Amino acid sequence: MKSAVETLNPTRVRLTVEVPFEELKDSLDAAYKKINQQVTVKGFRKGKVPARVIDQRFGRGAVLEEAVNDALPKFYTDAVNEAELSPLGQPEVDITELKDGETLNFTAEVDIRPAIEIPDYSGIEVEVDAVEVTEEDVDKAVEELRERFATTAPVERAAEDGDVVTIDLEAKVEGEVLEDGVADGVSYTIGSGELLDGIDDAVKGLEAGGEATFTSELKGGSAAGKEAEVTVKVTQVAKRELPELDDEFAQLASEFDTIEELRADSRKRLENMKQYDQATQAQERVLEKLLELVEVPVPEKLLEDEVNTRKHNLEHHQLGQMGLDLAKYLEIQGKSEEEFETETREAAVKGIKTQFVLDELVKQEKLNVNQEELTEHLMRRAASSGMSPDQFAQAVVEGGQVPLLVGEVARGKALAVVVEKATVKDTNGEIVDLDDEEDEETTEASADASAEETPAETAEEKAEEKTEG
Repeated sequence: MKSAVETLNPTRVRLTVEVPFEELKDSLDAAYKKINQQVTVKGFRKGKVPARVIDQRFGRGAVLEEAVNDALPKFYTDAVNEAELSPLGQPEVDITELKDGETLNFTAEVDIRPAIEIPDYSGIEVEVDAVEVTEEDVDKAVEELRERFATTAPVERAAEDGDVVTIDLEAKVEGEVLEDGVADGVSYTIGSGELLDGIDDAVKGLEAGGEATFTSELKGGSAAGKEAEVTVKVTQVAKRELPELDDEFAQLASEFDTIEELRADSRKRLENMKQYDQATQAQERVLEKLLELVEVPVPEKLLEDEVNTRKHNLEHHQLGQMGLDLAKYLEIQGKSEEEFETETREAAVKGIKTQFVLDELVKQEKLNVNQEELTEHLMRRAASSGMSPDQFAQAVVEGGQVPLLVGEVARGKALAVVVEKATVKDTNGEIVDLDDEEDEETTEASADASAEETPAETAEEKAEEKTEG
């Protein structure tokens, strides 16, 4: 077999392959065997029909077609490996010449990973938010904890802001009560905004036994998005009572003996959270600076596939679970379709570029992923998916997704290398020394995001599957 490569553009090539006919022998034998199992010829046992009879009865062309279809994936893969290409997606194959007993010639056009040159990135500088925890921050954290330990007590008066009311609801659309529009004994905190628009004004001022009717757009259910006439009846009004902020509360709500110790712990927790946010911000901004330094051509077909994948996931998974369609989502977001298209495309481009650049850094820095790193990453991904580690691991293995996870870890390590060499200052002008463990976790999180945002590696795997038969 002989092959040659023609570069059509930075992300697409054409392979020209010439195959001597004798190299088709195994595929021809397999074609005759396959046809033998499918046909019946009088005078011959099934599977024992001679090749010449098959040629006479069914035509040599049918045999050649079967043999070529069987052989093409192997010859294509051999040509790709010989040229040391990294294909993306399915090739467009064209058989240019097929002479029985002489030769098979074909071309294959395919998108490839572009050659990327990573420049010196040691001079990257970024600014991040300073880690500052104020007394107001601590007050807010303690107050939120206090809210969690609030109790309620029934009162005989009209409902006010902050009260917890028990209500019965009935929703009608065009005068008809909805099958899923009736709910009894619903507990609702006035002012929380957790139910329907307009319900706060409707129930405020009502005592137990009182009712009111108002109109509101339904957020979910069979009539989501439609205007409904909602009748609400208050069956109980209860006042929320907050515990005193004293040592007794500290002992109730935590392992601490005094309110001062509880506040000190709250401050430390807030500092840790802000340090994590600061580290995450540093990763994101270093990555943005890195992408600005590198010229990365993006294969158009891969980009279109990624844009379509993002739209599909948003419409059929995220919005579907919320009972929304794309039009309603855009209305809520205050975006036009053109703005949505532009933002989706820009995010897709960034995702693809991120993966290409970090993968190139993995090769350049000769980074490897060990079993411990992979296991730790799998545990984090399992936790974020809501699955147990065993369930997640089984799903990964059965789906053939282990290489994808390895890629995510490797990209996280590549980004960590860049961050380590970058200068990170906070808004006070102080140098930020990112903790090693925290840095590793957040860079992996950034790499996870990039892996979820782009199907480049998945496209390669699909291409391999299709060309392998």
